[in-house]
Amino acid sequence: MSNRSEGWQVAPAPGRGLRPGKDGRFELPLQVLRPGRAALASLVLTVVEAEQLHAALCYALDGEPAPDDAPPCREGTRYPGGRQRH
Repeated sequence: MSNRSEGWQVAPAPGRGLRPGKDGRFELPLQVLRPGRAALASLVLTVVEAEQLHAALCYALDGEPAPDDAPPCREGTRYPGGRQRH
């Protein structure tokens, strides 16, 4: 969850995951909280933006152990020569 000094917080909306949206886009429901107020909003991404976010997250998670319930894309891939990439 993102926490700012002004009291704003942004996090994935509980119980709502990424879903297909209009025009081939993706929507990630978020909850936006600030003291005394709460709202739902969606982060809308094109396929290219979703791929860029996915790549950035993979890069950021490199070297971190994948949890047991992680999706298959978090499993390491073995390449010829024995090196492993996520």
